[in-house]
Amino acid sequence: MSSKIIEVVGPAGHLDTVLGIAEGLAIDVLWHGVDENRDRMAVHMLVSTEYRQRLMDDLYRVLGASETARILVLPVEAVLPDPFQEPKEADKEAAGKKARAVSREELYTNVTGGADLTGQFLLLTVLSTIVAAIGLLENNVAVVIGAMVIAPLLGPNLALALGTSMADTRLIGRSLRTNAVGLGGAILIGMLLATVMSVDVGARELQMRTEVGLDSVALALASGAAAVLSLTTGLPTVLVGVMVAVALLPPAATVGIMLGSGEFSAAYMAALLLAVNVVCVNLSAKLVFLYQGVRPRGQAQQAAAAQSMAGYLLLWAITLALLVFLILEADVTL
Repeated sequence: MSSKIIEVVGPAGHLDTVLGIAEGLAIDVLWHGVDENRDRMAVHMLVSTEYRQRLMDDLYRVLGASETARILVLPVEAVLPDPFQEPKEADKEAAGKKARAVSREELYTNVTGGADLTGQFLLLTVLSTIVAAIGLLENNVAVVIGAMVIAPLLGPNLALALGTSMADTRLIGRSLRTNAVGLGGAILIGMLLATVMSVDVGARELQMRTEVGLDSVALALASGAAAVLSLTTGLPTVLVGVMVAVALLPPAATVGIMLGSGEFSAAYMAALLLAVNVVCVNLSAKLVFLYQGVRPRGQAQQAAAAQSMAGYLLLWAITLALLVFLILEADVTL
C-alpha cells in the first residue's frame, strides 16, 4: 500500500493538537520533538493512502493561520516491516470508496506547472512541432511518436480540468492562455514549414490526421480519463502512453501544414480532430476529478467549485455534441 511521510513543523504549542489528530486517525507517529529555545516542534508521521488527505486537511485547519508552520509531504521508497501489509477493516472500506493515492496538494504540485507559459514550454512546443511536421511530411511514424512524447500540450489541458474542479480562476486563466499559445504556435509553425518544405498532402501520416470519426471521440475520452487516473493514483509514467494515444500536436501541425498548402478542406478536418481531442480530454478529465473527490478544502470554496464544475461540464458536453454533429455531417458529405 502506498505510504508517505508527512512532516509537520510549527509553533511548539501545537504539538499536543497535532499528536491528537494523528491518534484520532490511528496514524503511526515515527518521531516528534520540541525545541523550547526556538518555540518549535516537529512531528514525523507515516501515513497510508486512505488517510493522507484527511490528515492534511485537519492539520491545515489547525496550522493554516500560522505564518511559521509548514506541512511537508515526503516520498517513501520502502518500509520494513510494512505496517500496511495487512490493512485493517476500516482501511479496506476506505480503499474501496476511493482509489486516489495523491492528495489535493500533491496534484497541484504535479499539474499546475503545466499551465505556466515559460520559455521551456515555448521551446518544447517549437521543437516538437518541427519534429512532428518532419515526421508527417516524410511519413515517418517513429518521428511522429517522438514528437508526441516531447510535446507539452497535454499539461495545460489537465491544469484547466483541475482548475475548474477547484474553482481556481487564476489557474483556469493561466491554462487557457498557455493552451491557446501552444496550439496557436503549433499551427503557425506548421504553416511556415509548409512554405519552405516540399509538401506531399497525400502522405499517409498527414491524411490520418484529417480522418475523424466517432472512434476518435471514444479514444480521446478514454485517454483523458486515463491521464487523470494516472495522476490521482500516483502512476505518472502512464502519461507517456496517453500522450501518444491522444496527441494534440500532430493534428495542430497538420492544420498548419494544410493551411500553408492551400488545402482548406483537409485543414478543416484536422482542426475538427484537434477540437475533438481537446474537448474530450477536458470533459473526461473533469468527470474523473469529480469521481475521485478532488475539490477545495472549505465549504464556500466547495460550493463555488460545484458551480464551476457543473458549468464547465455542460459547456464541454454541448461543445462535444456540436462536434459529433459536424463529424456526422462531414461523413455524409464525403
